[in-house]
Amino acid sequence: MSNKVLYTELNPQEFEERLLKAPIAYLPMVTLEWHRRHMPLGADGLISSGFFIELAKKVGGIVLPMLFLAPDSFKYTNQKEYYGMDFLSDEIRVDKEKGEFIIDEKYPFGNPIQLIGSAYWVKNDFFKQIIEAILKQLKRAGFKIVVAHGHGPSVDLFNHYENNWRKKFELELYTCWEEDGFRDELGIQTDHAASNETSLMMAIRKDLVKIDNLPRYIDEKPLGIIGKDPHKFVSEEIGKKIISLHVDRMEKILKKKMNEFK
Repeated sequence: MSNKVLYTELNPQEFEERLLKAPIAYLPMVTLEWHRRHMPLGADGLISSGFFIELAKKVGGIVLPMLFLAPDSFKYTNQKEYYGMDFLSDEIRVDKEKGEFIIDEKYPFGNPIQLIGSAYWVKNDFFKQIIEAILKQLKRAGFKIVVAHGHGPSVDLFNHYENNWRKKFELELYTCWEEDGFRDELGIQTDHAASNETSLMMAIRKDLVKIDNLPRYIDEKPLGIIGKDPHKFVSEEIGKKIISLHVDRMEKILKKKMNEFK
């Protein structure tokens, strides 16, 4: 079997070979969004795709291209639209004792800021239509299982409609937040540009992480981080541990489901 796992790189023979062995599609649901100044704008996609590539190499299946359009929180202030981290950066306070960035809507700093590089937002209904179109086409192509993960609001929406979509498209659907206890520090993308995502990024593309770009003082605005301070709680080793843990966990889940098809 071809060792290539990216949908866009497979020829029809290689595609058919991988599909017959493991009819799993991996969908990175991502963004192009500010992740403070130490992380790339495409961090969500690079992390989810990188994780899926490792999972596909071990379990089988095919990794889809990144879907960069995504839903998120929305506000309209001062005759201008703001999304996600634009205004959440205004509602984050720092617990310096714990070294954590915490959302607190009662603790706004001022006016929202359109953060550099953010270009991804679509309405929930439109995103739902996109996912339904993708699932319909994946079913047509012969897939039986779809694993989707990435940007938090995208994953939340996918989970919300998961049961309906499973029946409608006759597909087995998963995200990487399937079980209790895996939305913590050892989960996959469980914070925003903080210790979890930064450690994962270091494990996947260390060259794109620039810790020195972080300001010396963690409360320098705009904050744009949710979770533990990446100054203190980050390492490539932590990222590799998280990836290994979830590759093993998802391997068991997916192989058990594939055995049911036999």
